[in-house]
Amino acid sequence: MRKLEYTLSFTTPAFLGNAEQQAQWRTPPFKALIRQWWRVAKSPSVTYDVFKLRAEESKLFGSASDTESFRSGRSRIAIRLSSWNRGAMDRWQASERVRHPEVGRDGMDIGADLYLGYGPLTSKGPDTALSTVRGVAVQRTAINPKAEISRLTLGVPDEDLVELRQVLQLIASFGTLGSRSRNGWGSLDIRPSDAQLVLSPLNRSSLEQWNVSRAFMDCLKLEWPHAIGTDENGPLVWKTKTQSADWRPIIKELARIKIQFRTQFGFPSDGPSPSKRHVLAYPVTHHQVGAWGNQARLGNQLRFKVGIHQNGRLEGIIFHLPCKMPDELVNKLSQSDQQLIRNNELAVWQSVHKVLDKEAARLQ
Repeated sequence: MRKLEYTLSFTTPAFLGNAEQQAQWRTPPFKALIRQWWRVAKSPSVTYDVFKLRAEESKLFGSASDTESFRSGRSRIAIRLSSWNRGAMDRWQASERVRHPEVGRDGMDIGADLYLGYGPLTSKGPDTALSTVRGVAVQRTAINPKAEISRLTLGVPDEDLVELRQVLQLIASFGTLGSRSRNGWGSLDIRPSDAQLVLSPLNRSSLEQWNVSRAFMDCLKLEWPHAIGTDENGPLVWKTKTQSADWRPIIKELARIKIQFRTQFGFPSDGPSPSKRHVLAYPVTHHQVGAWGNQARLGNQLRFKVGIHQNGRLEGIIFHLPCKMPDELVNKLSQSDQQLIRNNELAVWQSVHKVLDKEAARLQ
């Protein structure tokens, strides 16, 4: 076994919680994050075959299954955090505000952090506050960015060392943890404890070397996120034009951009049929699809992170892990609604990319 050690902190508040929904450093979410990015790193070598990928995953991370395909076994990776401390952030400062054209009669300014963090966050009069845990009225907490630090130690088999180092590189570039992490909350800052564990900056040249990109149209043939998409303009990765020493202006900019690419798709009716905006994510507030009800879930493929530029300032990172809408959801729709989704899936995401090309900067 080889030991890999990294110092961890967050660049944005992390709603990383325990069973009581109180913030706490815990190893299970880190193991899940490692598995997530291991799949992305491993997929090209198994030609994006999900069954081969599951078999390799079972060998490395262990499995409780006992079938012909997957035998039970222990994980070959040991994960340890230096502490399981509770998060100390129990108050929320006044938030940045951003214009939303669909709120109120003629649009209004809303809290950018509330827009991207609704659930862990809630409104308190005109301000935003940490919400309370449903049913027990206990206020949530968060892990404070930069102020709270832990050390991650991985025990890795020699034969998997190169692969796992690449996974940690991907997590350093794109990794987020906790509730609403796809919106940039819980953005990880990873620093190697060993000078030999060098992490490359996120740029186009590095991304090409990592071999985790795939043509956008090919990505839409599979139902699971397996690669960073690319199109004729390069990787589907953008950085905000705004940089700051504080995370709040970056969250505001990410909220502004998300509002821009979502509200370009209006709702032609209030009926039970899906619209183009439902391709992005589901549920959509006040616009339920009858066949899906209020239990269906479709996570947004576009993800945010607040990273650290080489100049030491914070910047927003937007990246697309494209995949097609699952057949399980689409097959619940009428024939005409199925055609609406499948005929517009590609065009919807291309329209989103155009907005991002205008509002942010492609990875260079």
